[in-house]
Amino acid sequence: MTDPYYKTPEWRKLRAARLAKDGGMCVVRGCGKKATTVDHIVRRRDGGKDAIANLRSLCGEHDRSVKELPSGKRRNGGKLVVKGCFEDGSPRDPKHPWYTGGPKRGARGVQT
Repeated sequence: MTDPYYKTPEWRKLRAARLAKDGGMCVVRGCGKKATTVDHIVRRRDGGKDAIANLRSLCGEHDRSVKELPSGKRRNGGKLVVKGCFEDGSPRDPKHPWYTGGPKRGARGVQT
């Protein structure tokens, strides 16, 4: 069941503000994808505040990486995991020795 708070004007305004602050992009370092979700870092049910500082903009892939399991616990303890490769085959993990930051993108996000 979805929390009715997420249908309120207050949430919509806060969500829009977080997306704007992040430029509409996923905040995971090296991701570069468009954000589709605004996620509470500390869940509301765990006492997390409805505040810009407790929110993060995520793409679908990274949102799914922290979604709640049927047990109510979050995958990876709610921590974002950087894994896999960009579409050009380069690693996403900034700690990987071959990490280059991903495909170079122009001003409009187009691969160059």
